Amino acid sequence: MAKIVIINGNPSLTSRLGAIIDYVEKILGSSGFEVSRIDVAKLPTDDLIHTKFESEHIIKANGLVAEADAVIIASPVYKASYTGVLKTFLDLIPQKGLAGKITLPLFMGGSLAHLLAIDYALKPVLSALGARHILGGVYTVDSQVTRTDKGEMEIAEELRLRLHAELEELANETRLRSEHNNKVYELKV
Repeated sequence: MAKIVIINGNPSLTSRLGAIIDYVEKILGSSGFEVSRIDVAKLPTDDLIHTKFESEHIIKANGLVAEADAVIIASPVYKASYTGVLKTFLDLIPQKGLAGKITLPLFMGGSLAHLLAIDYALKPVLSALGARHILGGVYTVDSQVTRTDKGEMEIAEELRLRLHAELEELANETRLRSEHNNKVYELKV
């Protein structure tokens, strides 16, 4: 079974972005993937700020990343980039920790003004961590996730369609890569 880890770089554990992450997690889980989540805000602050690579919490989180076939990186956009909380965790991933993994960014901002934050802020860091197969990602504005009268989060149909398209690509690429890795290739010299 292919493994996908979601790195939640949101400092808030209850948010509109959290509703999207829950939705993505549910879809992938019901599609036969083993999904785990790293909520960076739950990691010990001291471990993050002081880059404690030897921390049991950081070792465990990095273990989830290492075992994953695909990594989803979610963050709200603050000041034209992803959160500082996410950056502190990305700094703790080993230098080539994303090599061989399919990555999918999920960003949420207050407006379309920072639509390119995925391309200009996140993708260079992912490349530095060895990621070579970075999907286009989904950028959404917070108005596409609303709270109902019952207090539940509702995701706009247009956003659900975009999420499904990216998740379908992620699923297909992950399955293809998994099949490819199970084959033995002999090079003829």
